[in-house]
Amino acid sequence: SYVPAVYFFTNLRIHNKPLNRAQIINFLIKRKVFIIMGDDVPFYHARHVSYITSLASKLDAKNSYEGSVTEHLRMSGVYWSLAALSILKSEEEVDEMMGLNKALNETRPSIVDWVFMCYDSNVGGFGGNIGHDAHLLYTLSAVQILAIANRLDDERLDKKKVGVFVASLQQADGSFAGDVWGEIDTRFSYCALSTLSILGLLNNDDPMIDVDLAAEYVVSCRNFDGGFGCIPGAESHAGQIFCCIGALSLANALDTFDAELLSWWLCERQCDSGGLNGRPEKQADVCYSWWILSVLSILGRVDWINCTKLVDFILKCQDDEDGGIADRPDDMADVYHTFFGICGLSLMGHLQKLESSYRSIDPVYALPKDVVERLKLKSQMLR
Repeated sequence: SYVPAVYFFTNLRIHNKPLNRAQIINFLIKRKVFIIMGDDVPFYHARHVSYITSLASKLDAKNSYEGSVTEHLRMSGVYWSLAALSILKSEEEVDEMMGLNKALNETRPSIVDWVFMCYDSNVGGFGGNIGHDAHLLYTLSAVQILAIANRLDDERLDKKKVGVFVASLQQADGSFAGDVWGEIDTRFSYCALSTLSILGLLNNDDPMIDVDLAAEYVVSCRNFDGGFGCIPGAESHAGQIFCCIGALSLANALDTFDAELLSWWLCERQCDSGGLNGRPEKQADVCYSWWILSVLSILGRVDWINCTKLVDFILKCQDDEDGGIADRPDDMADVYHTFFGICGLSLMGHLQKLESSYRSIDPVYALPKDVVERLKLKSQMLR
């Protein structure tokens, strides 16, 4: 349905003003023109926005298979959607397009109101959906959503009670369980420290957890290859490495491991396709554009990988008809990979080269940098 064409852009103007390359691409995309530019693939901004903003109605449909199988993690899905759109749009536009603070219609509450419907006042945490048990994963997602919405001062949010919930999950060795059922994982260490930091309960004179012990546990999960696993002795994995380095950054403990050895392990995850995998001998996957680039950003070593090839890989994973980004080329797009693909493009500065109005992602908090600055959040970075 698209018109194949080769366009020479030199004289294309609007209101007698010349357009830059990115503006020309978006101008043509909006008019359903497919642009042939050698091996270049455009960033389908408008289609990604449409994909993200239409997800809720698709998942809420009574016959939606995807809605049923993702019901338990809806809180994180909402966060991925909001955060992805927040890179592409301003705070005001996100609020208006997503019904963040005010409901879009009578059939669905505002996102902020829905978040508080998922709050368990008995324990102080948030569940993945209404009526679900509280868990650290979804508590962090809920707090991130409220941070994006600028609603951390909402009277319904009892910050201290949320902090007590998080602190109650710290174990004697410094690790964290995800919930009352006791699973231990370094993902939960990051979730705990990030939640407390966003709420202003970490970097103060009376922290609610033992931060030093939390950092010591994370370091105990380090392996001989420089990577980190989910528990001591577990295989190194890029997703776990982000959680561990993010936690250590928040604990101001980036001097507790060999940053150069870890960076080598991470940059060796780049495959022939240009994409990154999560561990040796695995296929490249768009989500590792976030898990790995975020850590390399924290450690000041993004230039250790070939960013040109990685940008090309991510762009080839886009759905050029319906929007969204998949795990790899020709697979079905989903919001998880859409968010992390957009994050990867942001961390490499690709989006900002296309259009200066794009917002940047913070590599520690996974929030727009302007939100992190507004909240005066702190983290440790190596330069």
